[in-house]
Amino acid sequence: MSPRTTVDGAALHAEAAAAAVTLLDAARARIATVGADALLVTAPANVRYLSGFSTPADGRVLVTSDGAWLLTDDRYTVQAAEESWLAEQVIARDWLARVAELAAGQALAIEAEHLTVAQRGTLEQHLGREIVPSEGLLRPLRMRKRPFEIAWLREAARVTDVALNHVVEALLRPGVRELDVALELERAMRAEGADGTSFDIIVASGPRSAMPHGVASNRRIEAGDLVTIDMGARVAGYHADMTRAFGVGPVAEPLRGWYDAVLAAQRSAVAAIEPGATGVALDAVARQQLAQSDLAEHFTHSLGHGTGLEIHEGPSLSSRSTDTLEPGMVVTVEPGIYVAGVGGLRIEDLVLVTDDGHEVLSATPKDYRELG
Repeated sequence: MSPRTTVDGAALHAEAAAAAVTLLDAARARIATVGADALLVTAPANVRYLSGFSTPADGRVLVTSDGAWLLTDDRYTVQAAEESWLAEQVIARDWLARVAELAAGQALAIEAEHLTVAQRGTLEQHLGREIVPSEGLLRPLRMRKRPFEIAWLREAARVTDVALNHVVEALLRPGVRELDVALELERAMRAEGADGTSFDIIVASGPRSAMPHGVASNRRIEAGDLVTIDMGARVAGYHADMTRAFGVGPVAEPLRGWYDAVLAAQRSAVAAIEPGATGVALDAVARQQLAQSDLAEHFTHSLGHGTGLEIHEGPSLSSRSTDTLEPGMVVTVEPGIYVAGVGGLRIEDLVLVTDDGHEVLSATPKDYRELG
């Protein structure tokens, strides 16, 4: 495999920079809903969303009624200037004091889930007044992806497909450790241009496939195993997510039949994705399909989730979801069944909601396949 990409990263960055003014105006409208004039953004994904800064854990963004700043420290002076599409960067160790100066005279909101109690106290001391706690202010904006974000997610899905297909052909055989499969998947994704993995790669074989989050272990794959692989490439900060299951030699019942049932549920749910579909309704589609095989009770997690600058973000596809799909949203669809002592599997695609339906971004075939 040789490194390659199907996107022009510089062009996408320029597109993001050009859209920054519109995005900041949308953020200010959201800030006004909590009675504030300004917002201190400390959640790393939101910092990157508003600024383009690729080390967001060491950055903050302040949005006021008439300005926006990326705040970081002097380790990132050059990087901030190169990456951020915000016109102003503030390099300061005492960033809380600088926030207070820049937001003077304005009602300041914070992301309550991402600022510590100690930092809040210090900031209020600097300001001389209480701040406004908020939760999820930017979530509605981030759920609907802009064209350049969709391009990065499409590229992340492509890299994921390339890596999985390479590893399945080259390595997935009896006697190979789950951990070796995961290591080669990560190497292949990086070779194809990924920043890294979206999450710890899951390779769950034999009885371990009953664990929905069975990250790769030292277990050696055996003939007759059904092997679940859940993986994703992270490209330019955007996370892909895909799961496939493979038979390593003939797979016995009941697992062989379970595969067909999960695949039918997954395809039914994907087919139902369109603007206006609710997370609750889509989750129910998969469960109703599994119920036809008396397997619904073994589907123990939600149907799916949004993905983007975080691997799990809005919208939610679950029985408790309050979300309705709109064009530009990107979601996973991942029903699965798991039975302790026997095994299980999951099948997952990354899906874009379009103006008139959906587009599946994951290209690896889903039909049952035996290797070796």
